[in-house]
Amino acid sequence: MKNLHKSSGLHSAQSAEILAALEAHPAFRAAHTILLYHSLPDEVDTHAFIDRWSEAKQVLLPVVQGDGLLLRQYTGTNALATGRYGIGEPVGTDFTDYAAIDLVIVPGVAFDRQGNRLGRGKGYYDRLLPRLTQARKLGICFPYQLVNDIPTDAHDIRMDEIITL
Repeated sequence: MKNLHKSSGLHSAQSAEILAALEAHPAFRAAHTILLYHSLPDEVDTHAFIDRWSEAKQVLLPVVQGDGLLLRQYTGTNALATGRYGIGEPVGTDFTDYAAIDLVIVPGVAFDRQGNRLGRGKGYYDRLLPRLTQARKLGICFPYQLVNDIPTDAHDIRMDEIITL
């Protein structure tokens, strides 16, 4: 798979286009509480997007703890700590009202056209997503990350939709 680095102009341009499509999506427009992710360098760059939307919507980010993910509200870059994998994670109180989450934006190494997702192999989202029964699940990815078929296991959670270029 081709790898785009955060510093490349292509990575920035494609991230902006994918996030513009996300902003225009009816599920995003209607959502009040959104679980996003603070991107790694090879993922759709969500950093500025999180800042921009945290004023208008309640934005939650995951925090790795042990084998699971806690959720916390994003309140600004000054309230982020570097987590186990070098990912910015919010400090503060855990968010536990899972039923209030309208939308989940999920990263992945790859997605297929049926909504299946290949993660990084730790199973964090596979353990979290079944607890978010009310939330619509959208995967976002670069075009090269959308493949024809991803093998799945019984515990894998399918996305409701994939947004890419």
